[in-house]
Amino acid sequence: MRVLVTGASGFLGRHTVPVLKERYGADNVIGVSSDDYDLMQPAEVDRLLGEVKPEVVVHYAAYSGGIGANRTYPADFYFRNTILTALMFDAAARHKVKKLVYPMGGCSYPAKAASPIDESQLWTGFPQPESAPYSTAKMMGTVAATSYRKQYGLDAVVVIPGNMYGEFDNFHPLDSHVVPAMIRRYYEAMLNQASEVVMWGTGRPERDFVYAGDVARLIPYFIDQYSSDQPVNLSSGTRTSIRELAETIAGLAEYAGKIVWDDSKPDGQMVKIFDTRRMASLGLACATPLRDGIARTMKWFSANYATRGDGLRL
Repeated sequence: MRVLVTGASGFLGRHTVPVLKERYGADNVIGVSSDDYDLMQPAEVDRLLGEVKPEVVVHYAAYSGGIGANRTYPADFYFRNTILTALMFDAAARHKVKKLVYPMGGCSYPAKAASPIDESQLWTGFPQPESAPYSTAKMMGTVAATSYRKQYGLDAVVVIPGNMYGEFDNFHPLDSHVVPAMIRRYYEAMLNQASEVVMWGTGRPERDFVYAGDVARLIPYFIDQYSSDQPVNLSSGTRTSIRELAETIAGLAEYAGKIVWDDSKPDGQMVKIFDTRRMASLGLACATPLRDGIARTMKWFSANYATRGDGLRL
């Protein structure tokens, strides 16, 4: 079976491609990035599918970034992700692709979704305003999956990874997410022998983190065995407080200083946990313990920091 992975050089793509090569054979898995094809152009999407002739497309290609970038370029995030989604679904149907796997983020759930957040809450409210242009554009993948299945018989499935972390993440200090941001912060505090690290809030908010390698290992199931337009959350379903996260990362970084919580700063949403019952009903799990996943991530970060230094952003 010939499998095409778009966005293969991205965070989740770099975890997924080796899994697919092991499953389907290295010669049968083709990973491409924006350096290879401009998937904002209809002719380029057609050229890609015409040249590769895949039976399966894992469509990771997206325009993503941190909250600062989302606030600065909301129109770009909306337009580019809308086009990247629409063009690939349409071309996949016309080129008779048998299976299309499409991920969207948990940020697409309503800002006021009740935890644990199950898949039925997806269209019940508006996402966080700061990332809504990106989030709503990605949500349209669920509409596309239903529409192209009904009209063209395209077997499109949608997965919703939780708060992913792992090797190859974005560790840039300006727009990284909480786990890579903390890893870098405590690692550099250790290097600089800082006496303390000040964290915003109380540390009480709880989040649900999932190791990207776990998500990647589930993709073959959705290629081989899942055939439904009903989206599936892929996450650990476990509660981790921000305080526990900070203490775990500080310990693994061998940071000996003090962690100070500035409770004059806002905590943000207190609880955001994903309901994983639908995933579990399929016999699936994202089981890597947080400490183990962070240890692997920090080992990779440390090795790359030594050579890439302040510009590390992968």
